[in-house]
Order: sequence, then structure tokens, then C-alpha cells
Amino acid sequence: MPDSAVSEAPYGSWHSAISADHLVAGSVRLGETTVADGCLYWLESRPAEKGRSVLVESCAGGELRDVTPAPLSVRSKAHEYGGASYLVSDGTVYFVLADDQRIYRMGLHDQTPEALTPEGPFRHADLFLDRRRNRLLCVQEDYSPCAGGGEAQARIVAIDLSAGTAETPRVLVEGADFYSNPTLSPDGKQLSFLRWFHPDMPWDATQLCLAELNAAGTPSAVEVVVGGDGESVFQPQWSPAGELFYVSDRNNWWNLYRLGDDQPLWQREAEFATPQWVFGMSTYGFMTSDQILCTFTEDGRWKLGMIDLASGSHKVIDQPYCDLESLRCESHRAVMIAAGSERFPAVVTYDDHSGQFRQVASSSSCDLPQDVFSVAQAIEFPAGERTVHAFYYPPHNPGFRAPENDLPPLIVLSHGGPTGATSAGLNLKIQFWTSRGFAILDVNYSGSTGYGRAYRDRLRDNWGVMDVEDVCAGAEYLVAKGLADPERLLIKGGSAGGYTVLAALTFHRTFKAGASHYGIGDLTTLARDTHKFESRYLDRLVGQWPEAEEIYRQRSPINHVAELDCPVIFFQGLEDKVVPPNQAEAMVEALRQRAIPVAYITFPDEGHGFRGADSIKMALEGELEFYSRVFAFPLAEAGPGITIDNLDT
Repeated sequence: MPDSAVSEAPYGSWHSAISADHLVAGSVRLGETTVADGCLYWLESRPAEKGRSVLVESCAGGELRDVTPAPLSVRSKAHEYGGASYLVSDGTVYFVLADDQRIYRMGLHDQTPEALTPEGPFRHADLFLDRRRNRLLCVQEDYSPCAGGGEAQARIVAIDLSAGTAETPRVLVEGADFYSNPTLSPDGKQLSFLRWFHPDMPWDATQLCLAELNAAGTPSAVEVVVGGDGESVFQPQWSPAGELFYVSDRNNWWNLYRLGDDQPLWQREAEFATPQWVFGMSTYGFMTSDQILCTFTEDGRWKLGMIDLASGSHKVIDQPYCDLESLRCESHRAVMIAAGSERFPAVVTYDDHSGQFRQVASSSSCDLPQDVFSVAQAIEFPAGERTVHAFYYPPHNPGFRAPENDLPPLIVLSHGGPTGATSAGLNLKIQFWTSRGFAILDVNYSGSTGYGRAYRDRLRDNWGVMDVEDVCAGAEYLVAKGLADPERLLIKGGSAGGYTVLAALTFHRTFKAGASHYGIGDLTTLARDTHKFESRYLDRLVGQWPEAEEIYRQRSPINHVAELDCPVIFFQGLEDKVVPPNQAEAMVEALRQRAIPVAYITFPDEGHGFRGADSIKMALEGELEFYSRVFAFPLAEAGPGITIDNLDT
């Protein structure tokens, strides 16, 4: 673009080609890919259909086709976060219906599903087909004990597929707090699965278990073969030859192992796994009986590799993506969800004969030119004596420049989890801001995954301390580099990231405003009120509850609201069971009483995270308007007209 066509305008006020509509119109969230009988399948969560999750099929030479008709939505709510909610085999799909959490069976070309499980307070996930015994295995959560003040009970069950009615599933394994990955050996004689116990999360300690099955499919005594205290095991999977493989972090890095071998298949300071927040996560698969295709993250970017079991060799495969997930393999072909720094997340196939990648479906139908995107730059910065990782996005818009000596507002992003990670893949929620003249720092603070167990364990007993210091240090680092306006340092985050936001605004003076999306203000309330999966999560992050209650109170922003003296906007789904609305409401009321500018935007039909188009648009446009009014800079287009209490203008 010639210089004469570039307009001069203050940072934050640039007119952008990237609107909130681009995030919802023609955009979907992709997940749970698989390949079965030569066809590809995945789920699309569609904001335009209020977040309905649709199973989509792609067969050779055919058009994309919705398998599940409206209004059916395929989604498990087990562990609240779900995952592994369907299975396709031999012309039939088995799936968990979002509305009632029952498992249904339906022909791939039928329209009428048949219920396989009875009505009741149950949730299901991680489906596996036992063909020899004509039954379906899965993880079941039974919520009936909750009525008496107890917690949901987890078990592995078998569902008889020959029964004419929805009969009560048969319990195979129970007694642990959590189960995942029920899988049979190729000969059907062994059942493998993961289990773990309070207070561990699956990235803290899991046990890989084996049980022998008799002809009727009844398991014998369960044997723990790998894992336990201080070792996280991920994705046990049988090879076509009947050997059991898994990922373990016993050497600080999540590396891939074969049962019976002490050394990893490919020893590398990289992570071949990711935190098991949802069921069905997959980072490797068998292209043949001797070849494993795998994904791993190194220096914050995901890579693709091949391991040859016969020779013991391994190699990195050249590919154009930086974010890879949901990898599934079948006979020399793989499917995955892949994104690049300038490529939208997409369903992508890989053929090891040709070495070619092919895009099957994209998460976005918008045709924005690549020159409008700000490209992530991996950086490291000091926080005290430790090194912290992040991705920096400079403000970028080919049609605008800022006045000389102007510095951009900076938004520091704090990802959820807090055991999680951010990636460098193209994200329009980030580009929405950079194209308007904001700088973005997306921080993989201490406790994030992708940098080894020691980095992940930094946050033990330190949540609300080390993560907060890291996000503040990141902002201060960019100020010192002359890349951000010290008077317009902003911070935003959702869920656990929202807690880091509120703690940073309360206990430090680095930031001038913030946005909390379904964030946590009171750790004691979270410890008492949250769901089973995370009910003991804070034992590792803060301290054992209730013995460490005083520490919880000290680190809860709601108890120190007198120290919070900058504007905050809150976004909250009123159906949120992970972080209940009373968290946000208590903080909002405290700020109102102290006459600090505050906005509270609620969504009656949303839970933990926003799925509907209107909610997603309001969260972006409302936040932009909030900043523009608080810092008195003009908007290129009018905002939605949000209410901001205690703001004169």
C-alpha cells in the first residue's frame, strides 16, 4: 500500500476490516476429529446456531455433510468440560446428546436416534466399541449422590448394544475418583484405562491400569502398571500389534513410551502431551503397525514427527502450522486440527505416502487478506530470577499509522486453566485488537504447559502470586522496550485467567484497567462451590482446603477490594457451574460501592465460556467501548452502548 493511502490516527482508534461479525458469521469452533472406515468426522460448534455442536462428515470425493440434524447437539458435559462425545463405526454413530447427556445410536444416513442409556442423573464420555461382545464401553458420571450432599461417582461401564430398550449399563470398574481412556487390546482380552484420585488433577498424577477380561467381558483384579505419585500419564493406546503405548512426564517432559521400556521412544525436551482438561485428547496415532505419527510442542510451537518402531529412528516433518491438536490416524492417513500464524484453525489431513497436507474444512469462511494480520513473536522476559515465555503481537493495520512518538495501549492476556497454554495460531479475537492499534502480550506464565513439568509445577502453592508477578513483569518489560504506553496497560482473562486479572489489578499497580471474563474473585467460594473435577484443584495451587483457609482469604481479591482502584468490566454467563455468577456479582457490587468505574455484562443462557454469536460479539465490542470511554479515545465505529457505573463521561 503506498504511503499516501495510509491514514494517521491514534493507537486504539484505527478502523479495522476485522469486525466482531467475522468471529461469528461463517465461523465455527472445530473439535474431536476422527477417521473411520475411510471417512473423516469432526464436531463444529456454531455460534450462529447458539453454539449447537454438529457432527460433520467428509468422505472421499464427497461434499461436507451434517450427520446430526438440527436441533440435535452433540456434547458431553462429563467433568463439565466434556470431550470424546461420539464414536463412528460400521455405518453407525454413537453420541452423547447435549440436552440430556444420554448416549444415542443412529445410522449415519438416518435421522432418528435411538437412546441406549436410560434417563437419569448421568453423564457419559470416552466411548469405545467392544465388537466381540457387542457392547459400548464408556466413562459414566453418576450425579445421584449429589442430592444427599455427596459428589458425583465415576465408573467405567458397558452398554449392551443388543438390548431392545435402554437398559442400565453394567459397571466394570469403579472406586477411583476419576476415570478416562477405557480401551481394549486388539484381542479383546485386556482393558486399559487411566484413573486418578483427589486431590490430584490428571496433569499431577495418574495411574495407567490393566485388567484381564474373561469371555463375558468381566474384568479381574486391576493392576497399576505405570504412574502414580508425581507422574502424569496421558493417552494410553494399543498398537495394531497389541503393545500398549502411553505418554509420561517422569523425566520432566511428556515423552512417548512403550509399556515395558524404561526409555522414551524419542527422548526430547518437548511435550508430546497437553493437560487433560477434556476427554479424548490425542497427540499420536499409528499410521502402520510400525510407524507412529505424533505431535509435540517445543518453545511454544507444535510440531509433527514420525517414529519408526522397527528401526528406532524418528524425524520432524516439515509442515506450515504452529498449532496442532486432535490427531487421529488410520492406514497411512491422519486427520488433525491445525492452525498457522496466518492460517485459521482447520481440519487438515496428512498422507504419509505423498507427504501432502490437505485442508478439508476451515473454522472461518472470511477471506481477509494475510497482510491485515499481526504475526506472533515468541519472546522471553525476566520475572525476578525466572524466565517467562509469551507471544507478542505488535499493533498492525496496513491502512493506518500512529502519530510520531505515540505509544500503543497494551492488553496482556492471561489464559485460563491456570494449567494450560496459549499458542501462536491465528486467532481473530487477538487480531480484532491488533488491527485497531492495540499491542497484545499473550503470556504463558509460570504454571503453563509446554515447557516441562518443572515449569508447570512452579505454580504449586503459588497461584495468585507467581502468575500475577509474571503478567506484571511482561507488561513492564514491553514498557521498558518502548513498545507500550505505561498509562494504558490493560489486562484481560477468562476463568482462572480472570482470577489472575483481578489479583493483578488488586495487589499490584502495573495495570490501569482490566476485563474479567467469568473470572474468580473469591477463592474460598470457589473451593466450596465448584464441580467435582476441580473441587480439589486448589489444594495444589493454593493449599489444602480448609486447613489453608487463611491463605485463600489473603489471595482473594474480594477481601481486598479497597486496594482495587482502577476500572474493570465483567462478563458472566448466568448458567456457569464452574465459576458461579456470585463471584462476579460480589466484585461488581464492591466496586460500585467504592465509586470505581465498573461494567457488568451478563448472558442468561451461557455457561463457562460463551458459545452464542450475540454473546461473543458483545464481549468484544463491549470491552472495546469500555476502554475507549475510560481512556477517552475515539472509536472508528460506535459501540453497543454499555452501561458503565461511576463514569462521568
